[in-house]
Amino acid sequence: MEPIVGLLLAAGDSRRFGGDKLLHPLPGGEAIAAASARRLAAAVDRAIVLVRPGQPALRGALAPLGVEIVEVADAGNGMGATLAAGVRAVPQAGGWLVALGDMPYLREETLGGVAAALRAGAAIAAPYHGGRRGHPVGFAKRWFDALAALSGDEGARNLLRTQGEAIVRLEVDDPGCLFDVDVPGDLEKPGDFVSCGASMVISSKGAAPNAGTKWR
Repeated sequence: MEPIVGLLLAAGDSRRFGGDKLLHPLPGGEAIAAASARRLAAAVDRAIVLVRPGQPALRGALAPLGVEIVEVADAGNGMGATLAAGVRAVPQAGGWLVALGDMPYLREETLGGVAAALRAGAAIAAPYHGGRRGHPVGFAKRWFDALAALSGDEGARNLLRTQGEAIVRLEVDDPGCLFDVDVPGDLEKPGDFVSCGASMVISSKGAAPNAGTKWR
């Protein structure tokens, strides 16, 4: 079986955070990007972190995790460009699990559930919490051309909007799938995201996308 590849989008500029958000330590001391990458790597066959050029500190924080790092020369063109670069880097994948580098409270069970849905044949799979679609989002290999052609800040939002009926919904008890760190104050409420159970219900009934977090 072709591998499910995790793509961690970590090439943003952290303007709202006021500093290098991805290197900021969580209460336990782990960098935000490292926590996000560690959870992703546990759920997929191969994990790739997509970064801007010239990020030695970020590379150092990720090195112990054994993930691959790919520099995106045109990351400044937006999340779509970063996602497209990641997909083009592994065209032989059976599917791509797209996660965000600033979502450190996402549960491993949620990531694993989306990966399992792709392995089971889902065209697109995503977690839902409280009726809202979250992250990560899984895409089967059939979407290679569409994903590889993305650009700008919208990312895969239009694909999700037009292919809503293809989404396999994973109902999860994981508010962390909706939460990304934007400002330092967001880090003051980790208890909201680590105390939930991991129950999951899978439905193949499509629904219009309703992203809880942004695709930038």
